Amino acid sequence: MSKKILVLPGDGIGPEIVAEAVKVLEALRRDFGLAVELESGLLGGCAVDAHGQPYPEETRRLARAADAILLGAVGGPKWEAIERPLRPERGLLAIRADLELFANLRPAILYPQLAAASALKPEVVSGLDIMIVRELTGDIYFGQPRGIRTLDSGEREGFNTMVYRESEIVRIMRAAFDAAMKRDRRVCSVDKANVLEVSELWREIAQTVAADYPEVSLSHMYVDNAAMQLVRAPKQFDVIVTGNIFGDILSDCAAQLTGSIGMLPSASLDAHGKGMYEPIHGSAPDIAGRGVANPLATILSVAMLLRHTLNEPALAERIERAVGRVLDRGLRTADIASEGTTRVGTAEMGGAVVAALD
Repeated sequence: MSKKILVLPGDGIGPEIVAEAVKVLEALRRDFGLAVELESGLLGGCAVDAHGQPYPEETRRLARAADAILLGAVGGPKWEAIERPLRPERGLLAIRADLELFANLRPAILYPQLAAASALKPEVVSGLDIMIVRELTGDIYFGQPRGIRTLDSGEREGFNTMVYRESEIVRIMRAAFDAAMKRDRRVCSVDKANVLEVSELWREIAQTVAADYPEVSLSHMYVDNAAMQLVRAPKQFDVIVTGNIFGDILSDCAAQLTGSIGMLPSASLDAHGKGMYEPIHGSAPDIAGRGVANPLATILSVAMLLRHTLNEPALAERIERAVGRVLDRGLRTADIASEGTTRVGTAEMGGAVVAALD
């Protein structure tokens, strides 16, 4: 029985990089028997332009019916001046909340061919393989109350609420420990328990959940130290689990260790394995339409989709090996190019990966 994949190209470079990922899916369907049906929808700024909403009802219907979702990127300066509820990023938050995609898996893996592209010394990052598990539907991004108000003094004040329920912490901890059981069996829980009551509860529940996973070692680290350690000695980490805002920041920091944010995929999963898959980078409107964006993070997001939702690990590995072969050939988009490599555009890179699937 075919599985339904909803394709949401989004804004900026989104349509360009998603087009290359769709080529990979089509090749797997044509040549390797992948049973999928592809549908398309609008999310973000393009949805605002077409329907007046960043997450329109038609997209909501398609997303709920799909087995998995492939997303490009949303946002751009074109929509920065519109009222906040209609901005493209609100559509991204809305689809995550609507589908209860609470567990965000962000691997930070350094391909050996790209060691020279990292900002850090090769000996610091060679062999890097970290999984960041970020809680995605709670924390300060969703907490209430929030807003901007005028005080009696006439001064304006912005406010947001950082909040986590016990059940939310338990389920993200279990996702992290389950991931660690398939890796090196080490979890580092990142918080700010020395100043935040939310983090006090986070740490307490992390220790409680750890008791159910005696094979996994648990450590704790304050978020400011974690940011420093990612730069100083990143290979000390196996699985990092943390809240929404801390995870947002740390995963981007970890991405740069790999040479380019354009190399890293992500998965956002619900409790049953349904997921939305996307590169962790943004819409990059400054290079949109120029055909120079790196599609590899989006293509690798397809590999995560196959592994985590469609239960097709062999095809996921086929994609990952194809990306490795292309890098072995010295093909590079601008963000990962170095001396002695061959610079190619978005479509050329995508085509090379398709060719390397065999």
